[in-house]
Amino acid sequence: MTSRRGLLIILSSPSGAGKSTLSKQLRAWDPTIAFSVSATTRPPRPGEVDGQDYRFMSETDFKRDVTNGDMLEHAHVFGNFYGSPKGPVKSAIEGGQDVLFDIDWQGAQQVRNSDLGQHTLSIFILPPSITELHRRLVSRAQDSEEVITKRMQKSWDEISHWGSYDHVLINDDLDTTEADLISIVTATRLRRIQQPALVDHVRKLQAEFEDMQ
Repeated sequence: MTSRRGLLIILSSPSGAGKSTLSKQLRAWDPTIAFSVSATTRPPRPGEVDGQDYRFMSETDFKRDVTNGDMLEHAHVFGNFYGSPKGPVKSAIEGGQDVLFDIDWQGAQQVRNSDLGQHTLSIFILPPSITELHRRLVSRAQDSEEVITKRMQKSWDEISHWGSYDHVLINDDLDTTEADLISIVTATRLRRIQQPALVDHVRKLQAEFEDMQ
């Protein structure tokens, strides 16, 4: 029996709030944290590796897995299906390995409602202001003005679901937010349900106590 069960760590935020950077920093802090590789029915793009970037599946196989309950969460986006296969995640957490998810509030809700939901830790990252959120999107120079406008329009819908998460962090200082994130993960790893070996330990204590009587 492992000393602890792994966590399903969900990080969500609007684009530009710092989720990707914090995900990288969390895995740099603990390289054993695995990243959940999503499944998709869209064809691979040049350079993408099956099983590394995505698990590429046919629509028939994807729908079969959904029907069989083998997807922790799934969604239909721009004509293609995306989802998180349950098997690899379940194996990881039973082996004591945490798995990190980069999904939106709808996916987070599906994971929390799954049979692995009791091992979920969900964290939402808020920007310090909408002005700063826009500045970050512009300064990273990755998107056109049109795409930035769409991301900003979508941001409020994402932010409006902040109350459904276990923890909410305001990312106004990256170092402070990283430290808080690590503290949350460290503490949650110690939840009673994450420590299956506790039952045997308490039984040993009870046996010792009874031998002393």
